[in-house]
Amino acid sequence: MSPALAAAAPGTVKVELRDVGLRYFGREGETEALAGISLGVDAGEFVSIIGQSGCGKSTLLSLVAGIMAPTRGEVLVDGRPVRGPDPRVGYMLQQDYLFEWRTILENTLLGAQIQGLDPQMARDRAVMLLSRYGLAKFMDHLPRQLSGGMRQRVALARTLCTDPDVVLLDEPFSALDSQTRIAIADEIADILRREKKTAILVTHDIAEAIGMADRVIVLSRRPGRVKSTHAIQFASSGASRPSPMQARNAVEFNGYFNRLWQELEVHVEG
Repeated sequence: MSPALAAAAPGTVKVELRDVGLRYFGREGETEALAGISLGVDAGEFVSIIGQSGCGKSTLLSLVAGIMAPTRGEVLVDGRPVRGPDPRVGYMLQQDYLFEWRTILENTLLGAQIQGLDPQMARDRAVMLLSRYGLAKFMDHLPRQLSGGMRQRVALARTLCTDPDVVLLDEPFSALDSQTRIAIADEIADILRREKKTAILVTHDIAEAIGMADRVIVLSRRPGRVKSTHAIQFASSGASRPSPMQARNAVEFNGYFNRLWQELEVHVEG
């Protein structure tokens, strides 16, 4: 049993990949993107996935989201096989993909409209989320009138408006400057924990992975395999978990960072 599966108590696994592999065909022939991926994510857990470019991190999220199907193995949410896009799973991409001709409120409602949810209930939830995230005064604005950080908060509100159990984050802060990136990571990590969502973050940023997650999974070079799993704990911070920014100042942070950095360096050299 993999370290990730061993860490999950029976009956609490929300997302599970069992011996998952993916091959696809392109102009250069067959490519093996993922091989033998077995891991579990507990309900309410926040997991980060890191690895070199091209190792299959985003592909793994696409499998969980039901956008792609594995060529081997099985992907499950709540113990049920994923056969396509599922309302239980929300996906926040690298770009915010807000429609410039729709207001912030209209953008937030997009997923709920696509899923055919009750219009009034969806609107009430959208207004509640935007208000909670400090965007109450901007509901009638257009996306071009917002800063990059505010747009990302709208993208998160749109993702959460359908009330998914699982939230997938594919480098959602990569387009932001470093200061805004840290501030938004703080906000979003806090939001997802308060909402008690199960979250899987793909990132190239080791510090971000450590600061936001309960566990960091390292993938090997293509074909991506689970190289190692690291439980992230900040005992020095007391009972409450520090924010991503506070985590960077915790005494445990440098130890985690150096171990993960060395693993990624081995991948580059190997």
